[in-house]
Amino acid sequence: MDLTGLKVLTVTDHEFEDLELMYPIYRLHEAGATVEVAGQEKGKTYIGKYGVPVESDISFTEMKPEDYDGILVPGGWAPDKLRRFQEVLDAVKHMDENKKVIGQICHAGWVLASADILKGVNVTSTPGIKDDLINAGAVWHDEEVTVDGHIISSRRPPDIPAYGRALVEGFAAQKKK
Repeated sequence: MDLTGLKVLTVTDHEFEDLELMYPIYRLHEAGATVEVAGQEKGKTYIGKYGVPVESDISFTEMKPEDYDGILVPGGWAPDKLRRFQEVLDAVKHMDENKKVIGQICHAGWVLASADILKGVNVTSTPGIKDDLINAGAVWHDEEVTVDGHIISSRRPPDIPAYGRALVEGFAAQKKK
């Protein structure tokens, strides 16, 4: 599927789950999309749980959600930090209000819960935050990927192939609109 012309935002902080950040970026690049990484500081190198580095293209304060076709939130321990930045929550809320793709995997559901966009939404995540998502109003499922409209969620690294396919399909469907 050709995603040429789409621009996707991903957010990060230290201790992201390496595969959950990098694989979706590469998968969307392979399909032709542009993916920009945002961090607290522009040009800063953030280190994943297993040592993979990623440099931010822009800072959270420079993000303009209206310039993007969707957002990806990786898992790991980074989501516990990411949900503390109002700019990240505002970007997620903007994507939700405009029905743009929101991809979240593993612990990333914490960010969506803090953005208060999960009421009645079908999602999956690592079982460790199941109760948090249910308490935020989500309907939780134990499956490799759950798609509820524009919100695409996945459990953990072994589910990344299904998550990657669902992301590409979600962005391709959005591109057709």
